[in-house]
Amino acid sequence: MTTRRIEITVGIFVALGLAGLFMLALQVSNLGEYRGDEGYEVHAHFNNIGGLKVRAPVTMSGVRIGRVTDIRYDPERYQARVTMNISNAHDYLPTDTQASIYTAGLLGEQYIALEPGGEEAVLADGDSLLFTQSAVVLEELIGRMMVNMTSD
Repeated sequence: MTTRRIEITVGIFVALGLAGLFMLALQVSNLGEYRGDEGYEVHAHFNNIGGLKVRAPVTMSGVRIGRVTDIRYDPERYQARVTMNISNAHDYLPTDTQASIYTAGLLGEQYIALEPGGEEAVLADGDSLLFTQSAVVLEELIGRMMVNMTSD
């Protein structure tokens, strides 16, 4: 009887541990939050997207309002075309909103931050953002710093 009780207790702890690992995996991969099926699409073109990936967060003032849903190369503009799904709760973004690619921490994931403009007209489903700022490539930044240090 005691052996059976120990086995049940161990089984419960293993099940709780696996459930905890599953929740941690959801949290780390950002799969547990914002679902992209209840929003509208907005496009932006960037010269360099760095390590931006599909499902990367789209934020405004640090609050997640959407996700990156597609990344493609646009051969007509020679730029990366990023498609974002913005939550319908944020359907008030002005047409002159700026999109910038930032990195969370020194080696963290990249995300898109939106900075609203001052226009009265708002973005609609399928619109493109005109103002973008590409990702800062760490290697280029270090290279420029080294050139500046050697030229002094």
